[in-house]
Amino acid sequence: MIALLKTIREAIVNWWSEFTLQTKLLAAATLVVSLVMSGLTFWAVNTIQQDARLNDTRFGRDLGLLLAANVAPLIADHNLTEVAQFSQRFYSSTSSVRYMLYADETGKIYFGLPFWEPEVETSLAIERRIELPEDYAADAEKPMVRQHRSPDGEVTDVFVPITADGKYLGVLAIGINPNPAAVISTNFTRDVTIAVFISIWVMVILGGVINALTITKPIKELLVGVKQIAAGYFKQRIDLPLGGELGELILNFNEMAERLERYEEQNIEELTAEKAKLETLVSTIADGAVLIDNSMQVILVNPTARRIFGWEVAEVVGENVLHHLPPTVEMEITRPLYEMAAGECESAEFRILLNQPIKRTIRILLTTVVNQVNQQRESIKGIAITVQDITREVELNEAKNQFISNVSHELRTPLSAIKYVIETLHDYGEELSTEERKEFLGTVNHETDRLTRLVNDVLDLSKLESGRSYNFDGVDLAQAIEQTVRTYQLNARDKAIKLIQEVAPNLPLVVGNYDLLLQVLANLVGNALKFTKAGGKVALRAYQIVPKSNSCDHHIPQVRVEISDTGIGIAPEDQEAIFDRFFRVENRVHTLEGTGLGLSIVRNIMEKHHSKMHLVSEVGIGTTFWFDLVVFDEQASHVKK
Repeated sequence: MIALLKTIREAIVNWWSEFTLQTKLLAAATLVVSLVMSGLTFWAVNTIQQDARLNDTRFGRDLGLLLAANVAPLIADHNLTEVAQFSQRFYSSTSSVRYMLYADETGKIYFGLPFWEPEVETSLAIERRIELPEDYAADAEKPMVRQHRSPDGEVTDVFVPITADGKYLGVLAIGINPNPAAVISTNFTRDVTIAVFISIWVMVILGGVINALTITKPIKELLVGVKQIAAGYFKQRIDLPLGGELGELILNFNEMAERLERYEEQNIEELTAEKAKLETLVSTIADGAVLIDNSMQVILVNPTARRIFGWEVAEVVGENVLHHLPPTVEMEITRPLYEMAAGECESAEFRILLNQPIKRTIRILLTTVVNQVNQQRESIKGIAITVQDITREVELNEAKNQFISNVSHELRTPLSAIKYVIETLHDYGEELSTEERKEFLGTVNHETDRLTRLVNDVLDLSKLESGRSYNFDGVDLAQAIEQTVRTYQLNARDKAIKLIQEVAPNLPLVVGNYDLLLQVLANLVGNALKFTKAGGKVALRAYQIVPKSNSCDHHIPQVRVEISDTGIGIAPEDQEAIFDRFFRVENRVHTLEGTGLGLSIVRNIMEKHHSKMHLVSEVGIGTTFWFDLVVFDEQASHVKK
């Protein structure tokens, strides 16, 4: 039984939970209204019943007083037969009287009508007495009234004292039936009230069921659909065959979901495209880029950063960046990273020397990535780490400093010598012999030439790098090589170096600028003679090479020029930087002659000719420089670069 009650209670609770808040409020309001109406109705019924009871009481009292006044003389004369006859006539003519009982002054019942009434029959059979208060007969004008229930309804009992000439003779008890019309009206009102109460709740229950089937269920479906849409699931649809405004609402919901789905697909495509563009941009920039979140987890890293930090094999995305950085970098940036993540600073810059995976100098820039929450507040979403390889910049700065030092030395040495000679000539000119004067003037001339070469090299390099235009015509390389050999023949003879010229016969003209090519040959031959010991050889060669194919698959005839020597050679680690500005191989062989600009000038001149310088060298064996020039087209009279 307990389990059944529990099951019923759970079913009622589940059923009640199915209703919406509005439905529950409507049911509560209906309950309150129905209870108030029922209470008012029952109050009205009770009021009617009380009025009917009061009327019955008044009627019974008046009727008892009337009957008592008529029978009192007869009872005083002991004419009981007449009393019985009068009472019979009175009973027969009055339908409201249920019974009549007469008792003497001691309360003993000695007569009653009708004899078939249970009250009368019982009272006469067992000689019952009517127990009344002692002071009951003191006021004959105020009979005692009470009600009692019987199988046929409520009966009003009226006890009237019988007196004659002030003498108490006994009591008359009359039972008055209730007013039939009032009883019928009261019962009808009660039945109607109960019927209305039951009908209201039946209608409420039916309304709740209908609401659950036709309104609550669609609303719940809509609620589930809205939650799905809010969660980002735009494929949600509601399929309920409803019409009217609710059906239109469901139709509009489905249309909205369909549009959101299309919009999401479009946005995903656009976001994917933008992400691909961003990743492509980040992956192609020259600087290294690493993006981390506030917990130091790597979100994005580009190939440049992987190469600088040696992460080509390691998978660092999703890992703590501090666990994968080189020790020197980790030591420098750990504390600033945590300070930036805590919002204590916005940016930082470091210059760090790396020894692994290869030796290089890097600059690291740290910048916070913020999200604008509102106009007054920003939140830090991550930190961007920019890594710049400044090894080349450092080397250039070092080379520039070396160049300045070299130029200063080159300028100071000849200027000091010139100043010393001039001071000597000024102070002791008359005391010096002619030969001594010539020697001093020769020194001044030599040092002046040395200064001129230095200034010319600097000016030539500045002129080449300034973007100045040069005229390019057909150049006879044989003539340029022969002029270069004549220029350096005496220098080679003085150093006991054999200067060789090997030019192929019938060599075609090439596209170039004669003066610039002559400067290239002079620089290369001059370097070869400078770094070749006595007894060595320096050779200039020019010959036409097998034509190559360009992107348009047309054969381009070219002439190759080589300058070879049997000098000290160039170490492999210097060969990549040999053409850089301010780089001096002679620093490694303990000489300060030269400015370190000659080969840089040569490279720039070759770039003007759309060519490149090449070299092959072995320390202690010798070096060969070569470059290729395009054969001049006779149909083209002038080419301007």
